[in-house]
Amino acid sequence: MRTAGKIIPLSKAVVLRAGLKKAGKKAVFTNGCFDLLHAGHIYSLEKARSMGDFLFLGLNSDASVRRLKGPSRPLNKVRDRALVLAALQAVDAVIVFGEDTPLKLIKALRPDVLVKGADYRNGTVVGAEFSGRVALVQLLKGRSTTSLASRLKQPRK
Repeated sequence: MRTAGKIIPLSKAVVLRAGLKKAGKKAVFTNGCFDLLHAGHIYSLEKARSMGDFLFLGLNSDASVRRLKGPSRPLNKVRDRALVLAALQAVDAVIVFGEDTPLKLIKALRPDVLVKGADYRNGTVVGAEFSGRVALVQLLKGRSTTSLASRLKQPRK
């Protein structure tokens, strides 16, 4: 599938999910801002994909990222972030959402596995009640978009 073809609306994702369920395939869901892609993102996305047959990725819109991360973010526009993520082998579909949380997507897709970083606790994962199970993926130490963006702003020595 062409990269851009993996960026789909929720309505198409729901149809895909129904087909996966009918075929006995396991659907996995994760989400995030993915503003500057780094090794920590790749690690968590590959781990998430290994937990099932198809990985749906919910991507925060630009307005959503601004509300969550502040006025200087996102660093990359949603279309660019979506294209980069869709190009990854681990990602099967990218769905952009404008809310602060992906609850609407999770509720509609009802994934078999909902994957978040281990910085979340099972009781605090949004949408947990609409998924088969929650899996927490260990974060790679020292890898975060916030720390990368901060380092980029510092003068080089």
